[in-house]
Amino acid sequence: MERTTVNPWTWSKELGYNQGELVSGHTRTLYCAGQTALSADGTPQHADDLAAQLTLSLDNLEAVLGAGGMSLGNLVRLNVYTTDVDLLIQHYGVLASRLDAAGVAPTSTMLGVTRLAVPTLLVELEGTAVA
Repeated sequence: MERTTVNPWTWSKELGYNQGELVSGHTRTLYCAGQTALSADGTPQHADDLAAQLTLSLDNLEAVLGAGGMSLGNLVRLNVYTTDVDLLIQHYGVLASRLDAAGVAPTSTMLGVTRLAVPTLLVELEGTAVA
């Protein structure tokens, strides 16, 4: 697989994402459902702690990627949904550092939403990975 970043501007790279990624030669694509701060049995975790929810959501996304034979390094798209954009921005380093450690800056969209499927959840991550 070959990845080519598409960045007509440099400011987004400084925030941990590319404006576009051209992927060629890939053989597998994994579309991940939104991952939240749910335990293995589906119980919501870390009510009112966005940083902890973000960490667990990333752990859950990594688990799905791993089960598909991939890792965060294979992400080409990451959608972030949150009920509190300002609070998420305060804790965005949790996400950015994990992506940086994986050596990726996937294309990304952050959206503020009224609520998620479970009322106590504050953040949800939806990814697309290629290998």
